[in-house]
Amino acid sequence: MTAGRTEVSVVRGDITTQDVDAVVNAANRRMRGGGGVDGAIHRAGGPAVLEDCRRRFPHGLGTGEAGWTTAGDLPATWVIHVVGPNFSRGERDRSLLVSCYTGALAVADELGARTVAFPLVSAGAYGWPHDDAVRAAVDTLRTTPTAVIEGRLVAFGRSAYDDIAAALATGR
Repeated sequence: MTAGRTEVSVVRGDITTQDVDAVVNAANRRMRGGGGVDGAIHRAGGPAVLEDCRRRFPHGLGTGEAGWTTAGDLPATWVIHVVGPNFSRGERDRSLLVSCYTGALAVADELGARTVAFPLVSAGAYGWPHDDAVRAAVDTLRTTPTAVIEGRLVAFGRSAYDDIAAALATGR
């Protein structure tokens, strides 16, 4: 791995349509599909994603862990699944949220993925405070040694896009 500075960018759109080497899925522990980003990735990727999840992760993944599967029918080659902490259920250890991003980058390096699209992990149904979710994503993608050349944060809504763009512009 040749570690360099990852270019962190933001786009507004649908993570399932991103033309990148890998998309990151904000998965649940069971690794069998769900709602939000997880459901969208499973629907767009088709049955191959779920079949690979069952084969590779028969017992699921723990909070803060990362693993990969095929991307099935998605434009990407791989899906990197991460299980974020559920703030609403008392999982409030920020290091678990950060480990989703560092783990995804480590998996991307193992796969040889150079362009990776990320959602804001745990910021939806899992209730992580939005400003801190943005900060954790931006700071971790900017500072983690990796061979990934582009870490693209995909914002589904306008306010998330604006918040991520502001964090990227300030450099804080």
